Amino acid sequence: MKKKFGIEVDCANCARKVEEAINKVEGVTATVNFMQQKLIVEAPDDRFDALMDEVVKAAKKAEPDCEIAL
Repeated sequence: MKKKFGIEVDCANCARKVEEAINKVEGVTATVNFMQQKLIVEAPDDRFDALMDEVVKAAKKAEPDCEIAL
């Protein structure tokens, strides 16, 4: 499943750090677009919600100020 979310990051470097952290979550592929403030997450359908919890934790760990609109 592939879903788009709004994400608030302060700079392109922050977006890169968040993207790298999210992509370390097993089973998840993510892209952060700083200019559009969008996060695209691709993960298995049956575990998507559980993996999104891990995605949010990874993003917050990499950049505590980032906000993901679920």
